[in-house]
Amino acid sequence: MNKPPPVDWPESVWRTAVSRVRAGRRLAPDHWPDNARCALALSFDCDHETAELGAGGQAVGRLGWAEFGRRVGVPRILNLLTHYSASASFFIPAVAALIDPDEPRRIAAEGHEVGVHGWIHENTSTLDAATEKAMLVRSRDTLEQITGQRPTGHRAAHWDLSENTIRLVAELGFAYDSSMMADEDCYELVLDGTASGVVEIPVDWVRDDAVYLSFNRTPPARPYASPEQVRDIFIREFDAAFDEGGLCQLVMHPFVIGYRSRIWILEEILRHARARGPVWIASHDAVAQHVKDSCPVK
Repeated sequence: MNKPPPVDWPESVWRTAVSRVRAGRRLAPDHWPDNARCALALSFDCDHETAELGAGGQAVGRLGWAEFGRRVGVPRILNLLTHYSASASFFIPAVAALIDPDEPRRIAAEGHEVGVHGWIHENTSTLDAATEKAMLVRSRDTLEQITGQRPTGHRAAHWDLSENTIRLVAELGFAYDSSMMADEDCYELVLDGTASGVVEIPVDWVRDDAVYLSFNRTPPARPYASPEQVRDIFIREFDAAFDEGGLCQLVMHPFVIGYRSRIWILEEILRHARARGPVWIASHDAVAQHVKDSCPVK
C-alpha cells in the first residue's frame, strides 16, 4: 500500500513525527569549572575503516585511505592535546576499535573519553528497534572490554537516528547523546512529551571538518573550503561562545584533519582558546556531568 503524500497527511501524523524527540530545557550553566569564561568540547570521530565497511564497501584503496586516520591522524591529535593540556572525546565504532585495540587503549590511557559511535558505522535509521538495541549494547560492551571504561556518551554514525535511537540511549543509561542539532548549548532530550534525563550535546554541520574538507567519489564530494577558511569558521564559533559564556562544540575526523596541511587548524584553535582567556577544554562526558549538576534534570 502506497503512503499518501505529505500534503495529505492528517495532523496526527506530522504532529507525532515532530513530537517524538524534542529539545527540552536548555542546560546552560551560569558558571564553568575553574572560573572559565566558556567551555570548549572537542570531539574526534574515529571512523577509520568502518567509513567504508559500514557503507557495504570493501575497496582496498579506500580502506587504506581510512587507515591514515589511525596511523597518522590520531597520534598527531593526541600529541597536540597533550601539548595544550586539553581533554577531548573520541567516538569510535566498535569494529574500528577491534581492528586495532591499542588505539582506544592509548586514548583512554591519556585521559580522554571514548564514546559509542555504532558497531560498524551503520546507518541506524535503517534498523528495527531490536537490532538497533542489540548493536548499541554490543558496541558499548566492546568498548568497555577494550578500554576498561564504560562509555557514557553516544553519537549516531552519520548523525542518522531512527525513531527509536534516543529512547534506547535513555533506556540503556547513557548520560548524554551528541547527534542532534536543536541548539548550540546543551539541552535535555524530551521523548513523546516526557523529559528523558538525557543531556544532548548538540552537533552541527557548520562545526564539522568533513563538510568542508572531505573527498568522496560516491556520493561525490569535493573539498570546497581552504584550511584557513575552516580555521576562521571554527574560531568564530569559539569566540562567540566565549563572548556569551557558553559552549563551543567541534567535530573533527582524524582522516580529514590529520594531514600536515590541516592539523594546524586544531593547533590554531587550541592556541587561540588558551590565549583568549580562561576556557575549560573538557570531554563531552565532563560537560554533560557539569550541566547536569548545575542545571539538574528531572
